[in-house]
Amino acid sequence: MARLAQTAGLTDVQQEILSTVRDFVDKEIIPVATELEHRDEYPQQIVDGLKELGLFGLMIPEEYGGLGESLLTYALCVEEIARGWMSVSGIINTHFIVAYMIKQHGTQEQKDHFLPRMALGEVRGAFSMSEPALGSDVSAISSKAVRDGDSYVLNGQKMWLTNGGSSTLVAVLVRSDEGHPEGTAPHKSMTTFLVEKEPGFGEVRPGLTIPGKIDKMGYKGVDTTELIMDGLRVPANRVLGGATGRGFYQMMDGVEVGRVNVAARGCGVAQRAFELGVSYAQQRHTFGKPIAQHQAIQFKLAEMATKVEAAHAMMVNAARKKDSGERNDLEAGMAKYLASEYCKEVVEDAFRIHGGYGFSKEYEIERLYREAPMLLIGEGTAEIQKMIIGRRLLEEYRLQG
Repeated sequence: MARLAQTAGLTDVQQEILSTVRDFVDKEIIPVATELEHRDEYPQQIVDGLKELGLFGLMIPEEYGGLGESLLTYALCVEEIARGWMSVSGIINTHFIVAYMIKQHGTQEQKDHFLPRMALGEVRGAFSMSEPALGSDVSAISSKAVRDGDSYVLNGQKMWLTNGGSSTLVAVLVRSDEGHPEGTAPHKSMTTFLVEKEPGFGEVRPGLTIPGKIDKMGYKGVDTTELIMDGLRVPANRVLGGATGRGFYQMMDGVEVGRVNVAARGCGVAQRAFELGVSYAQQRHTFGKPIAQHQAIQFKLAEMATKVEAAHAMMVNAARKKDSGERNDLEAGMAKYLASEYCKEVVEDAFRIHGGYGFSKEYEIERLYREAPMLLIGEGTAEIQKMIIGRRLLEEYRLQG
């Protein structure tokens, strides 16, 4: 039988890349993921391996030292990596979003300065929108930048930075009222700053503090942090794109591709859960036969596999739409929504198939059961996706006259 979630129409290069990543996942990630996750240990050896494979530069253009691959190729690689351990896919995702934003919106000087080193993994990216009091309400951002000569002074507190400690470059979204009179719509008075820093925790540059890691239910190994700016001085040439007031649109563009990434992660985790479930169902015996021969379990496996296939197809469609240059917020929202919801359901069904053993930390499904809920929240909750989808549908199907 063919493996689930195959993708038609891939080039020989794409197939070779995916084969290499799949081998790496099977040999270097799956055997150690659960142990590292239980210790909440940063997977440095795995990250070094990803750097050697060139994955940190997968979508960075060749002229800057990257591989110049498509969003589809990247998403399929993320799917494979998340199948091994979702935390690892988070490490490269935030880096990728920042590199994408610089490629799409940066000045030529910013591209020349950052992209070659990001392609090598020497500069590692994180991005920061959320704050403690706002969640998905980006328009309520209160962190602020004030012009002071040839620099800006940033103050405020940000929340939920993936790679907050290990990164050396953070794209930070703040309010900047310069040139935007009072009463300007909030999304038109926001600016993205490219903030360079040292890796680690504590004061990582004057005016910038990264407190210790936030202790999480799942999604361990990767560092998730706050970011505190207290008189942080950033040169004006580190405004993304060189002009204020464009930050909201730049961030939303990054989040749009990030939603494809989260969909890919959901697909990868769901695939792994199905693999674990279908394998265990053939090993465990009840009433004189493997539980896989009981109709109730076959129904579960059928539903799980169908959800894996459907989520994968929507994710691939959203990635290809973005690669074509077309607007894909509808497709990305649908893919993220469906893949994260189906991921949760497939993981839970695999958990149920394992019975009491699924509750044991000795079994991999226990880790997946704690990881899946993060996808329901990351890059916008299900409710946010439904708002995006609903508004776009009304645009497409607006009554005339």
